[in-house]
Amino acid sequence: MSYIQKQGKNTAWKIALLRNLTTELIIHEKLEITEARAKELRRHFDHMVTLAKKGDVHSRRQAAAWLRHIDVSEKENALQKLFTKLAKKFKTRNGGYTRILKLDNRRGDNAPMCIIELV
Repeated sequence: MSYIQKQGKNTAWKIALLRNLTTELIIHEKLEITEARAKELRRHFDHMVTLAKKGDVHSRRQAAAWLRHIDVSEKENALQKLFTKLAKKFKTRNGGYTRILKLDNRRGDNAPMCIIELV
């Protein structure tokens, strides 16, 4: 198993981390994290956008089961932003919704850092 799949932690920790990162990427549209986490996050975010592009009730419920309930503004939460704004933005795009830009290594442990952002 590679480091990207396992990340040295138990499964519940990894799933919670990826749920939080997916929600934060939807809200902020740009994150600075390690390269391994960004590559793993890309898979889950692409799946969320695919569900949002379908737009039916079943897809909305599947996305709601994965995302955290965090408010973007007073009128909108992360799920609503995904299904309204981001689904329209990526409607004509077939995959490749994120971009990973590499940065310098982190000073403390020399981990490769990068920025993951929406295209």
